Amino acid sequence: MRLKDKVIIVTGSTMGIGKAIAKKAVAEGAKVIIHGLEEESGLQVVYELGEENARLHIEDISNAGAAQRLVALAVDSWGRLDCIVNNAAIVAASTIFDTDKAFFTRMLEVNTIAPCLLIQAALPHLIASRGAVLNIGSINAWSGEHNLLAYSVSKGALMTMTRNLGDSLFREKGVRVNQINPGWVLTENEIARKKEHGLADDWYQNLPEVFAPAGRIIFPEEIAVAAMYWLSDESGPISGQVVDLEQYPMIGRNVPKDAGTIPHR
Repeated sequence: MRLKDKVIIVTGSTMGIGKAIAKKAVAEGAKVIIHGLEEESGLQVVYELGEENARLHIEDISNAGAAQRLVALAVDSWGRLDCIVNNAAIVAASTIFDTDKAFFTRMLEVNTIAPCLLIQAALPHLIASRGAVLNIGSINAWSGEHNLLAYSVSKGALMTMTRNLGDSLFREKGVRVNQINPGWVLTENEIARKKEHGLADDWYQNLPEVFAPAGRIIFPEEIAVAAMYWLSDESGPISGQVVDLEQYPMIGRNVPKDAGTIPHR
């Protein structure tokens, strides 16, 4: 078991990618803190994983003291903390024409500042366990779509933080920090968002090849499998790295003008 006896906080894990990572981590021997805003969904995840393997914390990750409460729950429950998965995020559309200060600030608070503060709060325990941090970014970090301005900036900032801490924390304290940038993933929220945009209920079954060469988009479980490498000791001394997880290259790819647009994470 690749994560046997490790204790891991997975933010934003009541659904989607975070839930898939938490479930895979438990299957690999870990204990997990499930976190999010959806209490009913979170209770269901804990039920599926077993109370001996999971604890639930419902709170906005940007609240003052939220990071300390998550860390305390992990340590009080199992006596240690080995890994942080910073997955909780707001995904919301905005452009240069409609992004006001309050919206931008909120996006940065949740997507960029809260992950940093959680690492900071967990640091004494991560140093003791020579642990690992995995930040969940987005391929939009590289530039992003025109209608995902604030979100893309927040994920770009997260990527810079990963590289900065991945060097300094590992060099000085032995704590590894890495990041994966998922592409378009079929989460519950993504299905709901596209319906809100006016697409059919089965929109994900009929996608243009230019956006989904495989004939489908990525499943959360496929992101979770990749996450196990970075959380386990198998990744050895590798730190400060960012890996894109998409089914086509993001740089140098020419999308035909008539392809249309389907905004995604």
